[in-house]
Amino acid sequence: MPDLSGHRAVVTGGGSGIGRATATALRAAGASVGVLDIDAEAAALVGKDVGGPHGAADVRDLEAVTAAIDGVVGELGGLSILVNNAGVGSMSRLHTYPAEEWDRVVGTNLTGAWHVLRAAIPHLLENGDGRIVNTASISGLRPAAGEGPYAAAKAGLSALTRSAALEYGPTIRVNAVSPGTITTALTSPLFEVFDDEEARHVAKIPLGRVGQPEDIADVICFLVSDEARYVTGQDIVIDGGLTLHTSGVDGVLERVLGLMEEHS
Repeated sequence: MPDLSGHRAVVTGGGSGIGRATATALRAAGASVGVLDIDAEAAALVGKDVGGPHGAADVRDLEAVTAAIDGVVGELGGLSILVNNAGVGSMSRLHTYPAEEWDRVVGTNLTGAWHVLRAAIPHLLENGDGRIVNTASISGLRPAAGEGPYAAAKAGLSALTRSAALEYGPTIRVNAVSPGTITTALTSPLFEVFDDEEARHVAKIPLGRVGQPEDIADVICFLVSDEARYVTGQDIVIDGGLTLHTSGVDGVLERVLGLMEEHS
């Protein structure tokens, strides 16, 4: 495990899944960790677990997320690591997506990620040494039917990562991770509704299993460590080899639509 002693980190979307695993891993590596999440109770629980400050904000609200980041950074005494992880998803055909749901998905995954960058970068510049990891997705690299706004937002976040790396190097290194199928609150409902879906995913993954949040957290810890000192502007795919074959959710939209028709 990298040594992150002396670092001060903020994790957005830190109340569950990849965010929670990352906050835990950063703390285990020696960093002081602040946790932000739209769910105040979840943020508080993880903050207690890692012994750091916590706050609640919807990343779509620039003023709220700026105030939350400023508050947590103030308690930490500075900022050297940002894990920009908050995200949401849903599935529908493009022509039937409700406009408000498009706004929620794109607003959280892309505009919200920019809000977090906008709020955190001044603190990282003031520190004189910053490391950022944005959570993108393989959906931004190889989308499936039904993922239009999510895929577009995650592709945009990957591009935003490269732009930020250009703008803020050498003071701040900026990278992204693109998880594949990971056991989180986003994927669990799919596996619960279709009891064969997890096996269908595993059959397409060369490493033979669905990923765990810790699989992503460990790579994030590497990217923010000195061991990755010459790495910036990259989007690291962490998918067990899934995208060698498929996006993982190919065909899922048709199954969801079929289930909806059965119950209509």
